[in-house]
Amino acid sequence: MAAPIALIPGPDQSDGAPADTAGALPYLQCVPYARQVSGIQLFGDAHTWWDQAEGRYERGFTPKPGAVMSFHPYGAMHLGHVAMVSRVIDSRTVLLRHANWSPINGTRGQKENDVRAVDVSDANDWSAVRVWYAPIQGLGTTHWPVDGFIYNRPPARHLGTATPLRLASASAAPRSMMQPAVQRQVLMATRATAP
Repeated sequence: MAAPIALIPGPDQSDGAPADTAGALPYLQCVPYARQVSGIQLFGDAHTWWDQAEGRYERGFTPKPGAVMSFHPYGAMHLGHVAMVSRVIDSRTVLLRHANWSPINGTRGQKENDVRAVDVSDANDWSAVRVWYAPIQGLGTTHWPVDGFIYNRPPARHLGTATPLRLASASAAPRSMMQPAVQRQVLMATRATAP
């Protein structure tokens, strides 16, 4: 079911750099605001953030405070959307800080802080959400697709899972007799390969 046109946020969710050569947009976009409140230093259109984050920032599918929720382009929202998670309420509800989602008093580009987003995915995996929409003072009816969450930290280094890492010294001596550096390596390898 298509959402009424009034429930679709502005499609221009970018830094505005390519089209805005004067350096000032007529209203605040989601990208610079998400960058400001999250500290995640990604640029360009919102729909590019998920791919840009690969290898630069940890990505995942669990909301955490400070993480950026990356919305996939959908309907009239051609450039996607990004919003920072300000608080996790429960397994299906978070509060967001974002810009240029709801027109407030008829004006686009407004900041909204601590507005509700609810996971409406069948698998409770945050792949689709409904988001507070100010003009109706409630959750919108559209199920917005979400790529995932971008966390403000470097990506974790995962060891290959096909073959567990084995250190020769780990089997040759009890852990208490190992050098401290080797103990740390064994501990890190154990944590990395633990189920």
